[in-house]
Amino acid sequence: MLPAATPSLDLPSWVWWATIGVAVAVLAFDVVWIARNPHRPSNRETGLALGVYVGAAILFGLGMWAFAGGQLAGEYFAGWLTEYSLSVDNLFIFLLIMAKFAVPEKLQQFALMVGIIIAIVLRGIFIWLGATAINNFSWVFYIFGAFLIYTAVKLAREGESDDDEYEENRFMKAVEARFPATKDYVGTKLFTKENGKRLATPLFFVIVALGTTDLLFALDSIPAIYGLTREPYIVLVANLFALMGLRQLYFLLGGLLQKLVYLSIGLAVLLAFIGVKLLLHALHENELPFINGGDKVPVPDIPIVVSLGAIVVILGVTTLASLWKTKRDPEAAKNLPDITGHDHHDS
Repeated sequence: MLPAATPSLDLPSWVWWATIGVAVAVLAFDVVWIARNPHRPSNRETGLALGVYVGAAILFGLGMWAFAGGQLAGEYFAGWLTEYSLSVDNLFIFLLIMAKFAVPEKLQQFALMVGIIIAIVLRGIFIWLGATAINNFSWVFYIFGAFLIYTAVKLAREGESDDDEYEENRFMKAVEARFPATKDYVGTKLFTKENGKRLATPLFFVIVALGTTDLLFALDSIPAIYGLTREPYIVLVANLFALMGLRQLYFLLGGLLQKLVYLSIGLAVLLAFIGVKLLLHALHENELPFINGGDKVPVPDIPIVVSLGAIVVILGVTTLASLWKTKRDPEAAKNLPDITGHDHHDS
């Protein structure tokens, strides 16, 4: 039913390499430019760059609509919106990491850029693994669906907590124990020499923390987008557009993030919806002998039009409800540090 009705992308390898090449060129330009001009970007600068990324993402979707049809274009837009909304949740942790390591304001943009590049590489590996698993084991949708529903419940419960400190994971603790470090930042350098000894700077640990933390978020986002499309190319491009605009969102929405008090609840509903969609699809494609004797279960697949509409409604209601809540009750805003590393209530 779904496989027969869903068109597939049969892209030549040069399209993949061209896409990756353009992304590498854009990211390389950003890194070199920011490294040579470390500064906190103005609202005009971030707004302009974000507009370019969002505009490019929308134009790509419209181009896909024209050349590949509405079904695949709908899958792309649904995937891009989902990845973008989940990436916004990353910003809360990024804020805490910057505060934890007391990153100077002018170095935060460089740290974010390099951390995002690490995240893109790691997500690329996850995308490839996910595609391989799906192509060889259709039952993996059961695992993806159950995991997303579990994550949704966990996220909804944690959304009620007021954690305002970043806790280092085991990998970060191991990295800090392995590399001797200096206490002071040395511009955009990740390593420096003191008394003839090579030392890591705090910026090195910040970048590792940003990249590996995003990888933990990818454990949710990659299964989520594979619940909306089975095309690895769409998954890759949606993730690229979501992550490449994340740096601008960090600076542009730093204050607004405090007002999104229902974001965790909204994302929990979103992940639960996609989790249910995955389970229904798994039942529809069932190959497990202990479920209905290995035969397909007569359950409906949720069309991509319904999925896209649900995603837009969930994100819209979450945003409007959050802004309404914080307008009526300013104290409901989350007590998060701002992007200068100071607490909002102290400013």
